[in-house]
Amino acid sequence: MSRFLSVIPVEKARSVLLGMARKTGEKRVPLIGSAGYVLRTDIISDVDIPGFDRSAVDGYALVAADTVGAGESIPAMLRLSGSIDMGGVSKDRVLPGTCMYIPTGAFLPPGADAVVMIEYCEVMDDEVLISKPAAVGENIVYKGEDFSTKRPAIQAGTKINSRVMGVLAACGVEDVLVSEKPRIAIISTGNEIVPVTEVPGPGQVRDVNTYLIAGFIQESGGIPVIIGIVQDERRLLEEALDKAVSEADIVLISGGSSKGERDMCADIIGSHGELLVHGIALSPGKPTIIGQVKNKPVIGLPGHPASAYVVLHALVRDLVHAITGEISFPVRQSGVLTSPVPSAKGREDYVRVIKKDDDITPLFGKSGLTNTLVNSDGLLCIPADTEGYEKGTRVFIDHWRNA
Repeated sequence: MSRFLSVIPVEKARSVLLGMARKTGEKRVPLIGSAGYVLRTDIISDVDIPGFDRSAVDGYALVAADTVGAGESIPAMLRLSGSIDMGGVSKDRVLPGTCMYIPTGAFLPPGADAVVMIEYCEVMDDEVLISKPAAVGENIVYKGEDFSTKRPAIQAGTKINSRVMGVLAACGVEDVLVSEKPRIAIISTGNEIVPVTEVPGPGQVRDVNTYLIAGFIQESGGIPVIIGIVQDERRLLEEALDKAVSEADIVLISGGSSKGERDMCADIIGSHGELLVHGIALSPGKPTIIGQVKNKPVIGLPGHPASAYVVLHALVRDLVHAITGEISFPVRQSGVLTSPVPSAKGREDYVRVIKKDDDITPLFGKSGLTNTLVNSDGLLCIPADTEGYEKGTRVFIDHWRNA
């Protein structure tokens, strides 16, 4: 059964994919091995951090009102009433007209509502000259300001990285409730495909896409399941699809460079389940196929590596994030185009670009040239309602470092 037999917009294809997303289960993992997983619940610290009001600088704790109008020519003069030791707690109050020396991180004495950095202070016997006015709360880190027992430190849907692990440790987390990583099967099709260990003969190419896709899956938070290279024979592809569906949550079929091969792949998906999309208004990536078999998403990717990568970037990553519950906001970089970028209206175009300083230079390489993936810095997306960009236009790109 087919739903869309003609080319459809990227947004509609994305909607079809996300409509098939089924969240994975959850499990607990040790904090030390949690990197790459997605948090299933909000994390709230078991204690306030810091656990007390403390100074953010070396300086003098005082009453801010005593420094009004202070300057280098007419400094405020306060009596030095004592000092605070690291790890100690002062029982003495800071009274109006007095101050106490306090090091960075030390307990703020009662009565003080500001700290002036030592650079703006001069000690003369038992008095301190303050040459800068202080605002209430200046250079003070209040109890619970970093993390509080009353609000989440990190939200569910956050992907754990080294920085998040540090915060989890600060919150007293020993093991973490996370989403299980989805298993994503990779089938590489084509009579011309040979293993990477072989030297390609005339008309043959190495199996690039299995490794390209596997790396992308790992970066996106999934687990690649390698089904292997399959010849362009219906029975073999059907067997591979059955195996993939039984072992994975998502199936990616790479290949089918000719129309006949793509039609066979689409027909197999339709006969074993439901063919939902057969062509997307996306360049490169127009021949992409989307279907489902046994309620699992099956996506037919273009055979050319760079084309396949665009589809992974534009569509598949969103599906993986929907399954794991990851909340992701792309970080884009801006720059000025050094040359015009043509585009046909009604089609979403992705162009590989090089970014140097504020310049963005398009790479108009053919989709089969794999070197453009490593010799470029990211992708420029030209929306379907835009007929390209003129030279000098400021645009935003998805940088590979943020992908």
